[in-house]
Amino acid sequence: MIKEEHEVAIMGAPQGPGPVMSTVVNIQPETIVPDHIVWSLFNSIYCNTCCLGFVAFAYSVKSRDRKMMQDMVGAKSYSSTAKCLNIVALVFSLTLFIILIVIKLTIGI
Repeated sequence: MIKEEHEVAIMGAPQGPGPVMSTVVNIQPETIVPDHIVWSLFNSIYCNTCCLGFVAFAYSVKSRDRKMMQDMVGAKSYSSTAKCLNIVALVFSLTLFIILIVIKLTIGI
């Protein structure tokens, strides 16, 4: 008989008709709301076309504040607005950068 079988044979199954006590812990899943603050900071420093990067940064800070206050609906709303503003700021800046490169290449260096 191996050691584990021997221990089971000695200890045996739980004895007695007594109630079995158990504890159930319900853990609420934490909703992750991205605030896009790093992306907004990048856009406000490098891609601040029409001040969209700065406005996106302001909405990111508002989203982070709402997360701290446990207002997930408000945080999601501000986060979504910051994401849209970041996308628009990045597209405008890249478009402007590409247009400037094309103009520079067509006119000559």
